Amino acid sequence: MSTNPFLSFIKIRMTFGALILATSLWLFVISNNTYNMVVDMPIEARNLSAQHALNKEVPKIAKVRLKGTGRSLFKSYILKSFFPNFKLVIDLERISKEYSFILNDYFERYPQKISIPSNFDVQYVEIVYPNTIQISLDEYKEKIVDVVINANISPAPGYTMVGNSEIIPRKVKIAGPKEVIEEINIVSTIKYDLNDISDEIQTKMILKTLPEDIIELTPKEVLFKQKIEVISERIISEIPVQLKNAINEVQVFLSPQTVSLTVVGGIDFISSLNPKDIKINVDFSKWKPSVKFYPIQVEAPSNIIKWMDLSPQNIELIVTKSVE
Repeated sequence: MSTNPFLSFIKIRMTFGALILATSLWLFVISNNTYNMVVDMPIEARNLSAQHALNKEVPKIAKVRLKGTGRSLFKSYILKSFFPNFKLVIDLERISKEYSFILNDYFERYPQKISIPSNFDVQYVEIVYPNTIQISLDEYKEKIVDVVINANISPAPGYTMVGNSEIIPRKVKIAGPKEVIEEINIVSTIKYDLNDISDEIQTKMILKTLPEDIIELTPKEVLFKQKIEVISERIISEIPVQLKNAINEVQVFLSPQTVSLTVVGGIDFISSLNPKDIKINVDFSKWKPSVKFYPIQVEAPSNIIKWMDLSPQNIELIVTKSVE
């Protein structure tokens, strides 16, 4: 099988280009000539008064031009992420409300705020970007707010959620600039999808808040609990029938005085039900002398998936004294 000459040419060019690039990098690394290189340098804002909070985020990174030998610049570029003292420091101690830091002017006046490990053997030249950092401060404020769970919960087939969910803690503390804090009334978790669940849920959920870089949140996560049970059925008998909207002028007898029905729900939950947990009512306001039987109103607990097989479905009202 013959080889395509054009493809062979392209491969040769790519190989040659990679060789030139590798050679250039090697020469740069071993070179003692002086070069300039722009790198990302972390910015640290410090000495913020306890009575104040940042109104907006301070940029985390500045692009800085450094000078040094090829070898030193390459070493600095590789190691900078491992040295926390490689950074630019902005001092907020004397700021009360608003201030614009013109970065090149600031670090020219305060070169001690430029922190570069001595073993990097490079020199700071200038800030390339940003030129200015605008600082805006507000009164520091704390507030207690409710937690809201942002979750889609889907029990496995044959299972159901039972009871109210539990959030520990239900409230958290937020702190930051007063203007922002006063607009926040709840804190939500990040989005969770809990699918095909067949066991009780007990999971930690991370909270989110916006704007997250200027808001302190305590704690940063909550414990979420939700009971999950196998779906089952149970017949409940001897449920007492109650008369609603009765009046004093008449005496009313109910026949029968109890009913039965079947409930469907979580197995442990329905096992704990008593007849009095289900409300069976007949509305006397609908009574007419010509009508003998009246429909039943059923009020089942909210954790019941459904009820069925009500027996009987109508109750006889026997009025022994007429309304005058």
